Amino acid sequence: MAAATPLHSLPGPERRLALGDGGGPGPVETRKKVDPALGVLIFIASEVMMFAGLISSLMVARASAPFWPPADQPRLPVARTGFNTLIFIASALTMRRALQSLRARDRAAAVRWMIATSALGAAFLALQGAEWLRLLSFGLTMTSSIYGGLFYLIVGAHGIHVAVALAVLGLITVRVGRGRYDSDWRGVSAYLLYWTFVVILWPILYVLVYLA
Repeated sequence: MAAATPLHSLPGPERRLALGDGGGPGPVETRKKVDPALGVLIFIASEVMMFAGLISSLMVARASAPFWPPADQPRLPVARTGFNTLIFIASALTMRRALQSLRARDRAAAVRWMIATSALGAAFLALQGAEWLRLLSFGLTMTSSIYGGLFYLIVGAHGIHVAVALAVLGLITVRVGRGRYDSDWRGVSAYLLYWTFVVILWPILYVLVYLA
């Protein structure tokens, strides 16, 4: 009986046949990247439920009150906040332009549009904060009435979302400047989805809290 030939001495094709892989190409490990937009959509759904609960509380309080807003509480700055709303809506447009620039491989323009978005978002928060200080000086506080409590709870919750989103945008802007999203901009696209949600939410709250 002839001695078995060691596998390491066989030619490449014969060695693969001996190992039972049929001589075909070895398995290629593929790993699909999860689109971050999916996670953002799930998060947005939870946020919609939260704000729906806050708005429902506002509706119930308004329906059960003989006068709304209470006669002894200061009125909200409708005109100034309306102007601030336009500023905030503009930030959604600049953020969209940032993504378009990134897709066009214009990294510098993308960074400029992101900085513009940050500036508009920061201006929105600054003007809102100034109005809060003014309302506090006029006696509208969290404890002055359910009207004041719901106002600061709803508007404040939105303001916190804007502040956190701006912090994330700062990080994304730095990464865009370093070329992090040159070949895969899905992260920026997912962020645009969330920023658009935050922006669209505000006019709804403005109508319900300030105008209705």
